[in-house]
Amino acid sequence: MTDPLARTGDRIWHDVFLPEDVAHVRAMARTAVATHLAPVAREIAQREESVEAFPWSAFKGLAGAGLYAVPFEKPFGAGLEHRMLATCLVTEEIAYESSSLAGVYDGQCILNARALTFAQPHVREAVLPGLISGELVFAFATTEPDASSDLTPTALKTVATRTGDGFIVNGRKRWITNSIVADRVCVLCRDGDTDNATMLLVDMHSPGVTVGDPDLKMGHRGQITADIVFDHVTVPADHALGEPGRGLATALASLAAGRVGIAAAGVGIAQAALDLAVQRLRSRELFGRKLGEMQYWQYKLAERATELEAARSMYQKAAVRLDRGDRSGEPEASMAKSYATRLANDLARDALQIHGGYGSARQVSATGETYRLEEIYRDAKILEIFEGANEVLQWVIARQLIGRDITG
Repeated sequence: MTDPLARTGDRIWHDVFLPEDVAHVRAMARTAVATHLAPVAREIAQREESVEAFPWSAFKGLAGAGLYAVPFEKPFGAGLEHRMLATCLVTEEIAYESSSLAGVYDGQCILNARALTFAQPHVREAVLPGLISGELVFAFATTEPDASSDLTPTALKTVATRTGDGFIVNGRKRWITNSIVADRVCVLCRDGDTDNATMLLVDMHSPGVTVGDPDLKMGHRGQITADIVFDHVTVPADHALGEPGRGLATALASLAAGRVGIAAAGVGIAQAALDLAVQRLRSRELFGRKLGEMQYWQYKLAERATELEAARSMYQKAAVRLDRGDRSGEPEASMAKSYATRLANDLARDALQIHGGYGSARQVSATGETYRLEEIYRDAKILEIFEGANEVLQWVIARQLIGRDITG
């Protein structure tokens, strides 16, 4: 489509509660996304996953624009007081253009940013400059073929066996973002034959680490995932993230931040769908009238705009709780993630319906017109699944609402 997309959020929603130290971050992120991501975003969304398809130009461009520094304290990063809130603003702006790249950013800068707070100082000093510059690519590995929502140590098949000077890791992780090009990975392992877990920072170039072929997915094709296999991989003792045997706490703290980040991504993709829908309602004529004159769509999109306002406010509140030192940000983190990602799917469906047949087309061959709705529709679904399936998050909310003594 040739007409520029008007951003309805700029006139409907207002950053009235944003702290001063992050008020400029949205503008910075929007400029970076327009410069480094937007020109290649549609190509990224359509090409099949492969090692060669990793979105290097966008990945490096966003790093060079300073977006990877946002989650980190000085002297490495931007040193913002509200780092999680600012990072979520960046995630929303990235997702507005590419939900896939928001997933890449989440893997590089949200999950690992939180996990690395548990690293020993000299380890952080060694890896953070490369992460922030984009010279080092990071992955985060908790999921296994038979362990995803359930990360209790007894469910884990990846095992870290203690040795005199470290650990030997054996096992397999699945659906690991950035794995095909990663230099480092944070790995959740069962601690030997105990009922505890340990989180380790593993060098992906270590002997015994192999990465499978990229998974071929319905959506999020720019967020390339693959299995990682560990075969007697040696990890130094000082690369434990947090206290050995207490790795589940490290993983859950990281995933709590990830949930808020995915909520922000849901808001970003929902906003893009809403803006495309409004553009179509203003331009499409049907039975001699603008489609936007039809009261059904007026009311439907007014409802969606209200829900989008609620979703954005929810993720920002959860982010602020994390910035203030709350370990989990619950129940707001689960509320924000489940609500925003459901809304992304609802708005993608509504926007596609408004576009009719054009909404389901990657390209109209006769004219060369391209439409993004089929991409958004494919991408939105995974947001309801990863980093805590929405059904599991409803249980998390219910446990706080009703009590664990009743819900289990």
